[in-house]
Amino acid sequence: MRRRGTAPRQPGRAAPAWGKAFARGLLRWFARHGRDLPWRRTRDPYRILVSEVMLQQTQVPRVLAYYPRFLRRYPTVEALAAASPARVREAWDGMGYYARARNLQAAARAVVRERGGRFPRTREEAERLPGVGRYTSGALLAFAFEEPVPALDTNGTRVLSRLFVARHSSSPRRMADRLEALAASLIPAGEVWAFNQALMDFGALVCTARAPRCGACPFRARCRAYARWQRRGHASGRQP
Repeated sequence: MRRRGTAPRQPGRAAPAWGKAFARGLLRWFARHGRDLPWRRTRDPYRILVSEVMLQQTQVPRVLAYYPRFLRRYPTVEALAAASPARVREAWDGMGYYARARNLQAAARAVVRERGGRFPRTREEAERLPGVGRYTSGALLAFAFEEPVPALDTNGTRVLSRLFVARHSSSPRRMADRLEALAASLIPAGEVWAFNQALMDFGALVCTARAPRCGACPFRARCRAYARWQRRGHASGRQP
């Protein structure tokens, strides 16, 4: 039986040779530079789900304004499940993409009415909740329950792809599976929450989509994308 807090290893997907050093360095970076966000101060699966649904298509600064206000109105999964859809829509007003609010309430009702208020503890069960996909299920399990699963968002995907991938697959699904297996292999035992949060923050603050701060990256000497940039694009000024 796998020990709780130990990342699952997938057959044929061993961590890269420098993977342990990367994970340790990433955790050191996160200890110094990680963002203090309100949803990181809780392990309540309901509050984590609210934050993850809000963050799906909205920037962090805007969510910071709406998150506490929404939770004051609906502090528990039971309160959200019992609310009228019109009032939930009203509480969401200004966030946009209102299908998220409908899905969030539908997920709350499923948890209350079908699961007795208990949130799922496996990805398969979590992904049966309305509006919960691969990333959100991983975030819910990793951040609320420290289950040893990767929570690989756009930022984390970009970081791992740039650092470790020499040749990209032509299949987006195959590439996503490959990166998720890689992320799972890198999670240090007992550091599920911290590693996943650190990977997101590193992508949001250093290894950004546009104009990555390669000069501030402690991993650039081993970064495949940076090496490619040095070989091919340095003269033109193109970034990795």
